[in-house]
Amino acid sequence: MEQIELPGPVLKGMLSVEEAIGRRRSRRSFSEAPLTLEQLGQLLWAAQGVTGETPRHRAAPSAGATCPMEIFVATGAATVGQLGAGVYHYLPARHALEQTHDADIRERVAEAALGQDFLEAAPASVLMAADHERTGRRYGERARRYVAMEAGHISQNVYLQAEAIGLATVAVGAFHDRALASAFQLPRPLEALYLMAVGYAAES
Repeated sequence: MEQIELPGPVLKGMLSVEEAIGRRRSRRSFSEAPLTLEQLGQLLWAAQGVTGETPRHRAAPSAGATCPMEIFVATGAATVGQLGAGVYHYLPARHALEQTHDADIRERVAEAALGQDFLEAAPASVLMAADHERTGRRYGERARRYVAMEAGHISQNVYLQAEAIGLATVAVGAFHDRALASAFQLPRPLEALYLMAVGYAAES
């Protein structure tokens, strides 16, 4: 399957961590302005990018470096650079995308998320999907707790990175699990865990 190489992440920005924390908000109104591939790549790097000498050194902490999370992105036609409409799987070790299918599923995502229409309006939605067994093999029944914690770490990274590059985002945990998994065509044993709409904030 063809892979789309992402531009390398920027490692020193113009906004301090303290400023990003101070400005961080959940924003649910998005403009129609498209994102660039550089912006999407930066957000995905903040979510699960490789930051060390091995692929298990990620931007967000993971219990025992078990890395249970897979990241998927839903886009429309030309809502992110020159990407076509579809669903893309982020490949951290290569900092690349792999398209899994080519339909614009944003309306289905909004429906699965109890009618939260901003998910259809946003240029992209980032899904965190977990393979709990990766962490469960080491930590047993506590794995589900650790994986949920990891989703929180990733979400905060995305929030702060979005602020740092002038974008808006909001985390969404309210959705019908099966409907969302169906929209993204998640392979087993991945479980949809957390969703984030990203884009430019609409002018108020």
